Amino acid sequence: MPISITLTEGVIPADKVGDAVQQITDSFLRHHGLGGNAVMTPNVTTHLNVLPQGHTFAGGKPVDGAWVETKTPSFALADHAIQTAFFGEATQILHDLSGGSLAKDRIWSNGVHAVDGTWNIDGRALTNEEIGAAVAAA
Repeated sequence: MPISITLTEGVIPADKVGDAVQQITDSFLRHHGLGGNAVMTPNVTTHLNVLPQGHTFAGGKPVDGAWVETKTPSFALADHAIQTAFFGEATQILHDLSGGSLAKDRIWSNGVHAVDGTWNIDGRALTNEEIGAAVAAA
């Protein structure tokens, strides 16, 4: 389940971007009750993109900001309470790691759901039901 984190260079100190990845990953797993699960923990991956100033935009104008996007099976982030809790916590993590200088209105997020049966774990495309069975067995 990839999480893509995109940052404008400098919005979070370079020595803290790894902390952002770890804390947001931990938050995602915790809000789904999957912290430490042998199947899901290694399959929550992150793509970190740090772009130079002038290469990130809002409303067509350059902006310093942060973006969090998840790509998950449809059963993940399906409940609005989990959506609110996870994306709210991800926003707070980025805000805090910036030392408070990255305003929350400059942190955007969204979630994308994959088509059932297209999620690949261990070289096999799995249905939601098959993923659920693997997670429960772990």
